Amino acid sequence: MTERTDGSIGEYPAGDLGDRPGVPVPYKVPPTTPYYGPVAPRTNTLAIVALVTGFCCSIAAVITGHIAIGQIRRTGEAGKGMAIAGLVLGYVSIGFTALLLVTLVFFTAAMGAFVTAVAGATSSVTSSESATSSEEATGQTGAAYFDDGFLMVGTGVTVVDLYIDPMCPYCGQFDIANGDTLAALVDDGTITLRLHSLTFLDQASQGTEYSTRASAALTCEAAINPESTLDYLAALFANQPAEGTTGLSDDELTALSGGSGSIADCVTGEQYHAWSQQNTDDALTGPIPGAELSSIQGTPTVLIDGSQYSGPIDDPQALTDAILGVTG
Repeated sequence: MTERTDGSIGEYPAGDLGDRPGVPVPYKVPPTTPYYGPVAPRTNTLAIVALVTGFCCSIAAVITGHIAIGQIRRTGEAGKGMAIAGLVLGYVSIGFTALLLVTLVFFTAAMGAFVTAVAGATSSVTSSESATSSEEATGQTGAAYFDDGFLMVGTGVTVVDLYIDPMCPYCGQFDIANGDTLAALVDDGTITLRLHSLTFLDQASQGTEYSTRASAALTCEAAINPESTLDYLAALFANQPAEGTTGLSDDELTALSGGSGSIADCVTGEQYHAWSQQNTDDALTGPIPGAELSSIQGTPTVLIDGSQYSGPIDDPQALTDAILGVTG
């Protein structure tokens, strides 16, 4: 390399190197800093965020994606593809979520309508069955006087009302002691016996509603085989279950019948359940027609021409004397 007289470095003027005009100086001053080629633009941070959140948070992906694209346009940063990808993922996720919510709303509405329809149909059937039972339990059938709320045997002048519950142990004791006496007074025309079989001890039969089932079965017997009404009552108490048990089954209640007509369909069809329960409500709330009592407070309760018998429940002679008006 040749240095000129003025201290600069460059081409020699023509003639300096002989007869070769304009020969370049073979060396130049190297650059002061290294050269690494063109620098790649920086990737926009929000574009990366948009892409990542597109997989987990659609709303955040859409928001950051739009912001990232705006910044990229202004600054020339890289990452536009990632921002667009995040937007696409975000919008697809939002659309899918919206579709899922709409489907869920329609499904819930449809299920609600279906449940309402089923409940309405069930209620309609139940109401229809109850109405049918209520319509059937009117007037008189055999020894059952449905409008008056009792079973009646005998035609005597003295009226004896007997309130019992098939699961009541004291009622069982009363019937065992006095059942034959009352039957004899019915047969000889001394008394008219009106039976009120109550159901308030349903709670003592482990959910089987034994008192209702037994009272209804007694009503079935009175309606179908009126001549066997007192025999069936005696059979109920002779086979009385203990309180706190499930009681007799419907088949066992049917088997107690000694009449010529079958009570099976009447018993299993629960024909007089509602009637028996209504009689119980009427007795417990009152008033009691033609009686000195305002309501029935317990069982057994015996009314003789409306007056309450207060004698011993296991002394048939005391009961007979009270009925005949004789002081023992």
